Formats: sequence, C-alpha cells, structure tokens
Amino acid sequence: MTSLKINNLIELPVIAKELIEAFGTKKVIAFKGEMGAGKTTLIKAICEALGVKQTISSPTFSIVNEYLSSSGKKIYHFDFYRINTISEAYDMGYEEYFYSDAYCFVEWPEKISDLMPVGVLIVNISVKDGVRLVEF
Repeated sequence: MTSLKINNLIELPVIAKELIEAFGTKKVIAFKGEMGAGKTTLIKAICEALGVKQTISSPTFSIVNEYLSSSGKKIYHFDFYRINTISEAYDMGYEEYFYSDAYCFVEWPEKISDLMPVGVLIVNISVKDGVRLVEF
C-alpha cells in the first residue's frame, strides 16, 4: 500500500500527478473517506492534472458529472452519497460508464459496492490533525 500526505492545498497538483501515474491502466477509481475528508477536492485536482478546463464540482445532486480532458477523452465523476437503493445506479446505466474505458472517479463507492468492477483501485482518504493521508 502506498501512502501520501497532503499538508495543504498547494501540494495537490503534485499529489494528483502521482496518483495518475499510480492508476496505471485502471480506469475506475473509488475514493473512500468521511464527509469532508477531501474526496471532491482531490478529484478536482486529478481532473485539472488531466487537462480538464471545465468547472469541476461535486455531482452530489446529479450523481454524475462529465468532463473532457485536454486530449478530448471523457472523464466521469460520480457521487453516490444520495442514492437510497442500488436500483438507482442500475437506472442511471452505471455499466455504460464503468465499462467505457473512460476514467470514472467514484465517491461513496460503498453505496454500490456490489456493482464496482473487479480490480477497481481504492483510494482511502483520512484526516488527522489537519493532514490528509491518501492510501491506495
């Protein structure tokens, strides 16, 4: 397991690039952490490192946001916090996203754990004394 410490927001671009390298060929990345741990902020930094120029925000109410990288590739950002049943993920057609070969960054993956693809990369974020620990 690899651990990275984030002491402040200035470090995020470097951490984002390290994470992208660590993704390798994996496209579905699950981000776990308590509310306020920094999942959305980290995903925003990763998207920016991939060249996304659009506004990057939490898809809390829409469940999924779509962005374009600088190379024109799609990136999907999910937030499953507000779903109540797994059938809601089925209804939105999660398979089309997860098996599209596009990056899929998933917040609150535990809400749909039975639907996550085999081999998904899990990124755990925890906070202690204002320092974020990112483990994968």
